[in-house]
Amino acid sequence: MPFTEGAFSANSFADVAAFPAGDATPSPRSLLDTILASLDDAKAEDVVDIDVAAKTPIADHMVVCTGRSSRHVGAIADHLAKDLKNAGFGTTAIEGQPACDWVLIDAGSVIVHVFRPEVREFYHLEKIWAPDPAPATGRR
Repeated sequence: MPFTEGAFSANSFADVAAFPAGDATPSPRSLLDTILASLDDAKAEDVVDIDVAAKTPIADHMVVCTGRSSRHVGAIADHLAKDLKNAGFGTTAIEGQPACDWVLIDAGSVIVHVFRPEVREFYHLEKIWAPDPAPATGRR
């Protein structure tokens, strides 16, 4: 049986019942679209989607965004987790919620970082994970 996130049980037959016949598991593109829509709905600011598939095996996309305050960062993370669960993507792993300076939401093939403005400016994840610049040709 293929691995399906969130469908664990002691009884292997219960795993089959978790996804009725005809129900397709959501595609990675629909996961990204759901995340971006949820962030927009939660009023996340400066949302950046970075394709990291060629740089790391841990995810296909990394989404970085900003919340106006610690409370807003926590609310964005809660809203995203609820929307992903309601859309059929199961539960997500969330780190950093007690302080809410930087909250990481692991949604499988998409990792979402929600920052307070000062923390985002300090870490510059976009610069670290941005696509490599085109190599210089050596011509002038």
